[in-house]
Amino acid sequence: MSGTEVTIRIAGPSDAETIYAFIVQLAIYEREPDAVETNPDALRVQLASDAPPFECLIAERFGVPLGFALFFQSYSTWRGLPGIYLEDLFVTEAERGNGIGTMLLATLATLTLDRGGARLEWSVLDWNQPSIDFYQHLEAEIRRDWIPCRLSGKALHALAGESRLPHLAGQRKTVEV
Repeated sequence: MSGTEVTIRIAGPSDAETIYAFIVQLAIYEREPDAVETNPDALRVQLASDAPPFECLIAERFGVPLGFALFFQSYSTWRGLPGIYLEDLFVTEAERGNGIGTMLLATLATLTLDRGGARLEWSVLDWNQPSIDFYQHLEAEIRRDWIPCRLSGKALHALAGESRLPHLAGQRKTVEV
């Protein structure tokens, strides 16, 4: 069932529990059930801050959450324009195939253009063929020439320790971790 009874809205701090529940469901779907380290309180505080680190759309039918899209602003140095990076897209299993993912992405595409953005980007796990097929159906370019990189945990802290070199003295704000 899809159609006009589904609404897409921007999430606020009061949606922290719903967002958290979707994050947990996504982690389970992505075979990382123990990877979630955040909690609803942290999400609530972040969404209520003057400069939230992310935004979120929630798809719902008659007030029942069906899916979400968590995103933040990106920037293209080559184009000199902002964009949107979609961190997470998730639709409940019962609602997949009903057009909700397309509605969430279409809303993000509209937000990207309304904000003067040049592109909407995201990553997909290489084993997630249903999602790859969905994105290709939307004519998204599947970039296999770029390899995502990530620093976190001990490696992030180790590299940050290197930035305490004399050439950066006075330019770096120390953050307690």
